[in-house]
Amino acid sequence: MSKFLAVSLLSVAVAAAPSLHPRLQNGLAQTPPMGWNTYNHYSCSPNETIVRSNAQALVDLGLDSLGYRYVTTDCGWSVADRLADGSLTWNPELFPQGFPALGEYIHDLGLLFGVYGDAGILLCGSPPNNTGNLGHEEQDAQTFASWKVDSLKYDNCYSDAATNFPNVNYAPSTSPSSRYATMSQALAQLNRTVLFQVCDWGVDFPALWAPLLGHTWRIGNDIIPAWRTIYRILNQAVPQTDVAGPGQWPDLDMLEVGNGVFSLAEEQTHFSLWAILKTPLVIGAALRDEATAISESSLAVLKQEDVIAFNQDALGTSASLRRRWSEEEYEVWSGPLSGGRTVAALVNWRNESRELTLDLPDIGLQYAGSVKNIWEGSVAEGVRTSYTATVAGHGTMLLELGDTIAEGVYPGDLFVKTSGTTTTFSPIYAVTTSKNYTLTITLSKPLSSPTAILVSTGSNTTTRLTIPPSITNFTTPLSLSASPNATLTFHHPSTPTLPITSITLTPPQGTYAPSTAFTLSGTATLTTCGAGYCLPVGSKLGYLSPSGSASTTIHASSAGTKYIEVAYINNDIAFDSSWDEGRNARNLTISVNGGAPVRLEVPLSGRHSELFGPGLGWWDSATLGVSVDGWIVGGNEVVVGNVGGGEGVQSYGADLVGVRVLD
Repeated sequence: MSKFLAVSLLSVAVAAAPSLHPRLQNGLAQTPPMGWNTYNHYSCSPNETIVRSNAQALVDLGLDSLGYRYVTTDCGWSVADRLADGSLTWNPELFPQGFPALGEYIHDLGLLFGVYGDAGILLCGSPPNNTGNLGHEEQDAQTFASWKVDSLKYDNCYSDAATNFPNVNYAPSTSPSSRYATMSQALAQLNRTVLFQVCDWGVDFPALWAPLLGHTWRIGNDIIPAWRTIYRILNQAVPQTDVAGPGQWPDLDMLEVGNGVFSLAEEQTHFSLWAILKTPLVIGAALRDEATAISESSLAVLKQEDVIAFNQDALGTSASLRRRWSEEEYEVWSGPLSGGRTVAALVNWRNESRELTLDLPDIGLQYAGSVKNIWEGSVAEGVRTSYTATVAGHGTMLLELGDTIAEGVYPGDLFVKTSGTTTTFSPIYAVTTSKNYTLTITLSKPLSSPTAILVSTGSNTTTRLTIPPSITNFTTPLSLSASPNATLTFHHPSTPTLPITSITLTPPQGTYAPSTAFTLSGTATLTTCGAGYCLPVGSKLGYLSPSGSASTTIHASSAGTKYIEVAYINNDIAFDSSWDEGRNARNLTISVNGGAPVRLEVPLSGRHSELFGPGLGWWDSATLGVSVDGWIVGGNEVVVGNVGGGEGVQSYGADLVGVRVLD
C-alpha cells in the first residue's frame, strides 16, 4: 500500500465516521487474537528464561490448543543504542541466545512469536533506555521479519516531537495515526504477514483510523491490578462495541486473570466481559517460572471453553451494554452469536452474593428454549420472560440462550393457560406504565361472526373488544402497568374456544422532551452543538452539578412507573485519572413531582477524537434507559440534575440532549 493510498483511505474513514467500513484485510485476526504477554506480571523486566518457560507452559497446560498462541515479549527487551548498521538488537544479558533463537524456540512449540515496539524514540518503560522505532520503521520491520516475527505490539511513548518527546502525552500536538500508518506501511511491504496491534491508549479515538492500519487497537489506558479498573474499561468500550469485526478488534488490554489481584468471581467477570466484547484474550499472568505457577482456579477460568467460544464465535459481533441499574449496582450486556444464539452477561457490581433476575426483553428476547448458565454449570429449558440465579459478589451471570423468540411475541403454546372460557397469557413483560401499548392478536382461523371479549390485566384494568369476522390478525390499543411478571386474560363467554395462536405487545413510542424544553437553574447551561449533532434539536444541557439542574413539564396519560430513555453525552475520558479513581462515567439524576431522584451513571458516548474531532467528542449522544416512579395523570414536573454528584469522581454530570418518556 502506498503512503498516498493509506492517507486517502484514512481520510475517508474519518470523514465517514462512525461507519468504519474501511479496514486492513490481509487474512489475519479473523477472530480476536489470543496469547500470552510478559507485561502484566513482569512489567518491563522480561528475560529469555521467563519467556521460554511461559511459552512451554502454554503447551503443557493445554492452553495452546484452546487458541492461546501468540507469545509476546513486551517492554524492556532492547538496549539504548542501535548496532553500527542502525538495526535493532536485544539485550544480551537478558536474552543471551538472542531473539532469532527465541522465535525459533517458540515456533518449534507450535506457537507464534510476538515482539514489542514503539512509535517514539524510546520504548515505554525507559529508562533504562530502550530505543524506539520512530524514523527507522522500514529497517525495523525488515529486522522483525528476519527474526520471523508473527506479531508486533506498537506503543506510543516518547513520540511527540513538538513537546520534546515526553514519556506520556495524552494530548499530543498531532494525531498519532500518521506514525502508526508509517509502521503499517512498512509491515505491508514485507514478504511476511504480521499481526499489527495499535497501542496508543485510546488517544485520538483510534476506532476511527486504526482499523485501516492494524488488526487491534487499545481503546483506553492500561488495565491496573485493582477491581475498579474493570468498570472503567467497560465504560470506555460502550460507544465502540459496534466496530468489532473480522480483522478489526477493539482491545480492552491484557488479562489480569491469574495474577492474584482478583477474587475468583472477579476473574470470571473480567474474563466473561472481555470475551463477549470480542477483545483479544491475552494472558498477563505468570503461567510458570522459577518462582510462580498459576493457580488451578485461575487456569480453569482461562480454559473455560464456552467463554472462549463466545470470543472466537464466527459471527464476530460484540456484546453491547443493554441496561444499567446504578443504584442497585448491576447491569446487563448482550449480543448475538452464530446459529441464532444469544449471549448475555449480568454483572453484579455489589460485593455481596445475591439473587438477580435477567428480564429477557432487556436483551431483545421473550423466550429461550435453553439457557446455559456458564459459571454455575447448569442448563434451564423453556425459559419464559425472565431468568433468576444467584450471582456472587462482583460476579457475573453469564448465559448462552438458544431457540429464542423475539421480545413482545407470546406464542400460545408457550405462554397460554386455558380455563373454561378464559385464556390467560403469562408472564407478560411491561417495561412502562401506559395506556398506549399495541396489542396484536393472531388467530389460527377467522371467527364466523363478530365476537366480544374482555381483556383484563393484573392491574384490574379491563378492555372491551370486538373481533370482527373474516380476519386472522386484530390490533388494538391496550393499557398495562410496568411489571416483569404481569398476566393478560381474555374472557370470551360467547366462544368456548378462542383460536389465539399468539399475541404481540409493542410498547408506546412515548413523548420526547428535548433540551430546549427545559428551564435552567443554578450552574446549568444550554449549549448549541454543531450541525448534525445533539439531535434532534442540536443543543444540550451542561454543567449539571449539585447546584445546577433543569426542569420541564411532561404530560402523562396514566399514573405509575415510567421507563425513560435518556439521551446523554459524556466524553470525560480517564487518561491521567485512570491510575486512581477515574471511571469514564458521569452521573445523572431524574426526579418526578418532587420524588426521590433516581441515579443513572452513564458511560462514555463520544465517537470522535477528543483532541481534534467535532465537539471534541462532546457532541456525540447515546441512549440509556431508567425507570422512575411517581407519575400522575396530566402534567408532571421532571427535574434532571446531579444530586450527590459532589460525592463522586466528577462533580459535573453528563450533558443531556433530551428524554423520551414511554407513556
